[in-house]
Amino acid sequence: MSTSRQKIAFLTTGATATFPALIEAAVSPSFLEALAAQQYTELAVQHGADGQQLYDRLASKAESAGSGVKVTGFALDKTGLGRHMRRAQSSNNAEEGVVIAHAGSGTILDAMRTGVPTIVVPNPSLLEDHQQELADELEAREYVVKGRVEDLAGALARAEKLRQRTREWPPVNSGTHKGLKGILDEEMGYLD
Repeated sequence: MSTSRQKIAFLTTGATATFPALIEAAVSPSFLEALAAQQYTELAVQHGADGQQLYDRLASKAESAGSGVKVTGFALDKTGLGRHMRRAQSSNNAEEGVVIAHAGSGTILDAMRTGVPTIVVPNPSLLEDHQQELADELEAREYVVKGRVEDLAGALARAEKLRQRTREWPPVNSGTHKGLKGILDEEMGYLD
């Protein structure tokens, strides 16, 4: 019986527009090694109906690569992705993980509600740059990490830094960075 805790990375590519480049990047040996280096135990991939064949081909290669990260996947869940995203939250038997998502606004909101670090990857093949603009703005406000398929491992490292910063008080996106001492001094009337 293993006593090691799980640490899950959940990836969603969306239901309406499959994002093959994101699937390829996430299931690549180099990204799985990056996950393993940060003690992740599982990569769960929502690949969409159009991504099934690509996922199957890549996942079988990934398992044989030996990173130690379990790779699981599914096409769609008609009840939504919330329960899958919540698997990345901490619990008695799991460390807090990460959600990696295409940059659709509904998906980003769902991911942010989990309270775990979220990596948002805009799909450059979509018309207009609405995903890019949204990802840029949310990253600038330190709500998410914007990732690129070419550097998911780098985004994973930045997500760990975001996790640390969001656990500080006051939160990085609160608008005030006085620190606890500064706020208490202000409240108590100890002004310089």
